[in-house]
Amino acid sequence: MAPGPHAGVQSFTSKNGQWRVTTRKQPILKADPIEELSKKIGIPIPEMIFGDNFVSVQHVPSGWTLDFNATDALDRVSKTEEGMLQVAVADAWKKDRDTEGVQQVVKPFDWSYSTDYKGTTHHGDSKGKWQATDQSSHPIRTDLLSRPDPILFFDSVDLYEDELADNGIGLLSIKVRVMPERLLLLSRFFLRLDGVVVRMRDTRVYVEHDSKRVIRQYTAKEGKYDELQEKLRGMRENVAEVFRDANALAPLLPTIEDRTEVYEIP
Repeated sequence: MAPGPHAGVQSFTSKNGQWRVTTRKQPILKADPIEELSKKIGIPIPEMIFGDNFVSVQHVPSGWTLDFNATDALDRVSKTEEGMLQVAVADAWKKDRDTEGVQQVVKPFDWSYSTDYKGTTHHGDSKGKWQATDQSSHPIRTDLLSRPDPILFFDSVDLYEDELADNGIGLLSIKVRVMPERLLLLSRFFLRLDGVVVRMRDTRVYVEHDSKRVIRQYTAKEGKYDELQEKLRGMRENVAEVFRDANALAPLLPTIEDRTEVYEIP
C-alpha cells in the first residue's frame, strides 16, 4: 500500500495489476463549498458533509471505474414529497435549516437524506453495461470472504451524516477490504429516526482479482421503530445499545428490495 499524491489519499493495486482501490478522506466541507453544493443539488446539505471524500474501484487496463462520492449520493435523495417522513421532527429540522441561512427550503425533499445510491460508473474504454442477474448465477462468495485470508488493504470512509434535529441519525459510509484474491466494498446508508423508522440500504461490490467481472448487490431493509424495539425487548437485548449498532440491527429488519447486477468488462 502506498499513499497517493494528495493528502488523505490511499490506493492499493492487486498483485496482477488488474484492479486498484483508491480512497480519500478529507475534513468536513467549509461554508462556501457547502453553499455551492447546496445550489448544485437543490437541497440543504447534511450537518456533516465530507464532499471531498470518495472510494473507487478501478479495472486498470480499461480504466473502468465505480466510485462512491457524496455529491452523487445526495443527488439521489428524493426532491419531491414522495417518500417524505411526515413527522413532527421534520418541522423542527426545517426551522433549524432556515435559520442557518445557507439556503431556504423552497421545495419539498426527503429531509432524512435517504438515498438508493449504488455508485457512479465511469466506463473508460469498456463498452459493457450493468445487467440484471440473480444471486444464484452470480453470487457474492461469502464462503470465500469468510476465510481467514490476510487483509492487504482496508479503509472506512464517511460521505455524510445528519442527526435529524437530535432525533436520530442518517449516515452514509463506505467500507472496503482487499484480500489476496478478491475485494469487497460495502456502501451503507443507515437511518434511525427515533420512534418512527429504522432503514438500511446496502450496496455490496464484489470482485475476483483474476476476473473482469463486477457483481453489485443492492439490498434495502426497513422496519417500524416500535416493532423493532419490542422485538429487542423480547430477545432481552439492550435496546439503546443495539439501536446504535447498524450491524446488530441489519439481520432484524425485513427486506423490502433485493437485486443483483453484473458488469462484464470486455
